[in-house]
Amino acid sequence: MMGLQIFTNSLAHFLAGVLLLCAFALLSQRRLAAMITLVQAEALVLSAAAFWQGLVQGSDGLFLTGIITLCIKGFLLPIALRRITRQFNLIRAVETVMPVGLSMIIGVGLIGIAVMVVLPGSAGTVTLTHEDLAIALSVVLLGLLVMTTRRNALSQVIGFLSTENGLVLAAIGMPGMPFVVELSVALLVLLALLVVGVFVFQLREHFETLDLSGIEAIERRGR
Repeated sequence: MMGLQIFTNSLAHFLAGVLLLCAFALLSQRRLAAMITLVQAEALVLSAAAFWQGLVQGSDGLFLTGIITLCIKGFLLPIALRRITRQFNLIRAVETVMPVGLSMIIGVGLIGIAVMVVLPGSAGTVTLTHEDLAIALSVVLLGLLVMTTRRNALSQVIGFLSTENGLVLAAIGMPGMPFVVELSVALLVLLALLVVGVFVFQLREHFETLDLSGIEAIERRGR
């Protein structure tokens, strides 16, 4: 029984660690194709983690969460993002507000902060271990960092998806999490992306660019 528990925790840690590695790798990428591939890898790992937790906890809701994550964020959204990338010919590097090396250093600092904040305050955690909760918070913070350090609208959408992956990673480890909450989060993300898609097409139509810094320059000249 003890050996099975160790294997269960080890596999959960491994999947969470791979997801964190993908989230951290987003900071080093400046091309949308690579960023889309990484966030798709996050979704595939997250769905595997949901299936595993569903098996361990005996929860049908977690299996449904894994299916939704796999279908929507593992396949449908990456296909849509790649189609937008090809349609707008977005093959050049995405502009960043700071050097990539500096953003990666800040990312390491955010991971350290997540560990220091979560581990001392989660002594009573049972199903979701201290390390998994720290990893989930780290993924959320890294996704927010991607959103704030990229100027391109699509790259900010990718950062938003990574942030949501961290939130779902934390939710699937919580015993008794109602499936309706997870489903509402997934639908909210899908709705937000639909709105962002319309916004992106309007930006391209009126400004012929998705670089937000260029749009700000146009706005300043208009004043």
